[in-house]
Amino acid sequence: MKQETFLSLLFIFTCATVFKSNAQEVIKRNGYTLTFESNYSALDPKLKTRLIETFFVVYPKLAKEYNPKTLKSVKFSVDTAYKGVAATSNGKVTYSSIWMDKHPEDIDVVTHEVMHIVQDYGNSVGPGWLTEGIADYARYKFGVDNAGAKWTLPALKPEHTYKNSYRITARFFAWIEKHVKAGTIKAVDASLRNHSYKPELWTTLTGKDLDALWAEYVKNPEL
Repeated sequence: MKQETFLSLLFIFTCATVFKSNAQEVIKRNGYTLTFESNYSALDPKLKTRLIETFFVVYPKLAKEYNPKTLKSVKFSVDTAYKGVAATSNGKVTYSSIWMDKHPEDIDVVTHEVMHIVQDYGNSVGPGWLTEGIADYARYKFGVDNAGAKWTLPALKPEHTYKNSYRITARFFAWIEKHVKAGTIKAVDASLRNHSYKPELWTTLTGKDLDALWAEYVKNPEL
């Protein structure tokens, strides 16, 4: 009988501990809901606040610019078991507690990741470099503190191509927006979401294919 009582108390204590460590906080503002959870007890409260505030600053802007029909409810999870930087799937962004501890200034990882939610390409016909390039272009354009993270678009190097993805591709996109045709990346993003994207779209939008655009970029890459 005593053993059963002890086991019952142990079960209750264990459940309470798990609930506390993964306790969810639900924040609602201006039609958007963020559910925040963390199993990292040492998470800096100031960092948690910055993660939440960044979401409510950038997500509505990204939604307005690219996809007003994007999810209205998103989940953030800071996870001690996740060894990457961050990952997004089905409206949930998982952040590495290790990365956030070492790089608390990299708050616009939020901007990149929630852009993936806004993108919502599903089984897209587009290449991965294009998806990640657009997400980093969105970070460049809408980030709240890229400077604080010392995050910049890299200068062009001879070995770069537009297929390098992330910041290298994002810089090329920023150049297209400034020097070729504003609104191009928004149109490409929309085509990926409705699964109509084809490489020929670049010619339709700008009058030149990707290789020709890149060649011009290489000649004069200044932003």
